[in-house]
Amino acid sequence: MNKPTRISSATSSRPARARMLLLSAVAGAAFVAGCATPLAPKEDALFQSYASASDRPATRPVRSMSSFSDSLACMDEMMREAEVPTMLITSTFIPDFSGRVPVAAKQMVITALSQMSRRSNAFRYVDFEVDIARQDTVQNLTTILLNNNQMELQRPALYVSGGISFVDQNVLSTRHGAGVSGSRVEVGYDRSRGATIVGLEMHLGDFRTRTLIPGLDSANEVIVGNSGQGLDLAGRIGSYGVQFNVGRDLTQGTGAAMRTLVDLALIELAGKWTHLPYWRCLTLDNTHPEFRRQLREWYDAGDAPARARLVQRYLVARGYLPAFEQPLLPNSAVLREAVGRFQADVGAVVTGDISFDVYERALRDFVAVGEDGQLTRIGWTELANGETKPVPLAINMQIENTVKDRTAFPPGTNIFASVTVSRAAYLYCYLNDTHGNIVKLLPNVLHPDALVSANQAIRLPDWMVPYPAFVLTSGKQGSEALMCVAANEDPMTRMPQELNASALTPIRGVGTLEDMRKHFETAVGADKMVAQTLQWRILPPPPAPPAAANGGKK
Repeated sequence: MNKPTRISSATSSRPARARMLLLSAVAGAAFVAGCATPLAPKEDALFQSYASASDRPATRPVRSMSSFSDSLACMDEMMREAEVPTMLITSTFIPDFSGRVPVAAKQMVITALSQMSRRSNAFRYVDFEVDIARQDTVQNLTTILLNNNQMELQRPALYVSGGISFVDQNVLSTRHGAGVSGSRVEVGYDRSRGATIVGLEMHLGDFRTRTLIPGLDSANEVIVGNSGQGLDLAGRIGSYGVQFNVGRDLTQGTGAAMRTLVDLALIELAGKWTHLPYWRCLTLDNTHPEFRRQLREWYDAGDAPARARLVQRYLVARGYLPAFEQPLLPNSAVLREAVGRFQADVGAVVTGDISFDVYERALRDFVAVGEDGQLTRIGWTELANGETKPVPLAINMQIENTVKDRTAFPPGTNIFASVTVSRAAYLYCYLNDTHGNIVKLLPNVLHPDALVSANQAIRLPDWMVPYPAFVLTSGKQGSEALMCVAANEDPMTRMPQELNASALTPIRGVGTLEDMRKHFETAVGADKMVAQTLQWRILPPPPAPPAAANGGKK
């Protein structure tokens, strides 16, 4: 009796299968016909309109730093205090014969030298790069102007030579794996680790003789690590199978490793050349390799209001913000302006937001290596409670002439000076010449904004530009003085109109630089400004050589 039933069931399913095959054929024909018809561009216009927004990076760019970025700033300050004269320097191409570290090492050398010269003006890089295979606009114009004697290249005194000496890949490599299998479940775990060593050797040479100076060398290596782990899970539910793969990998980049090696090498070479105790800049707590990672953990562990309160208290202690009872709102114009000034001073990308970079730059001075070798917080409670003593605004001026005695000059000598401020401030500079005139030098036509940053030396005059706004030339016998005033607020909005004279013109109604300083104190208050004065004597003119008797005839 079951046999007719099975025959009837099979017979009745044939029309259904036929209909399914027919529908599939029709659907396939329609799909093919649709693909054969060109798409109308306007149908995708809305979808394509999101391309320009989606093409942008999702995160803000940050300043490229290494563990020795603060050490470069330390060397800069050390060389400024030692009054190291400006030295012309260049470098060779930094090759990588392994082909495994594709980085612009020479550009890193230039950046490191520049960061060590922002305040001290210790090094000026001379670009002698000539690439026969790649002639760009600068090289073409240089060739034309040199051939026509319309351009003069200064000969450097020193040059940096070096290269990536070796790249030993996977010096250490381990891999572990395990798995469990059952009738319905399979589980597997895998973990791998590896270490690669990159070496960099650099030397300092005398450009005039093309000889490498013995002892002025640097040979360092850094370990670049990578690790990964993964979990595989597979199972069956009835006749269906399910599989999951979860993994994470970490690869430390060779670019950041090379910047660390280059910064370290330039600190060593500069310290050995100038005979300065450069090791003091290499023993800073923030050179610890885990310094930035530890701060990131503390940043993620805290809540946003607490982080903002710490940073704002720091800005108050450093003079970027006035004291406040309640934390400012994140979008407050006063707060964003203060954060922007702080970012400009520390060389960060200016955004005005309290991001991790701002948090790290602000609190790095409150972290030290403890006796156990671990990083620990110092003074965070006092900072959060507003008990940290405020740091006053500071100014530093010096004569840059490469002479032994910078307090006396013969008549007609070009005088070069520089000034730096400890944080972003409004800067005004005045000259008291031998005629008794008070002349404003800064701001001027080429530098109209009085607000300056703390991460550079303001040159007076700016000898790095082809056409400076003024020159300082010693006049007749007597004495001259140069005074610069820095203030937290713009004092010119509160000073008499006659004192806001145009640059490079004598100011009427002011007899001495001391009188000008008192006007600034009256305008902004003595506690919100700082001033410094440089003085020098102008020597008598040298005696004229005796004239030859009888017109030089015998």
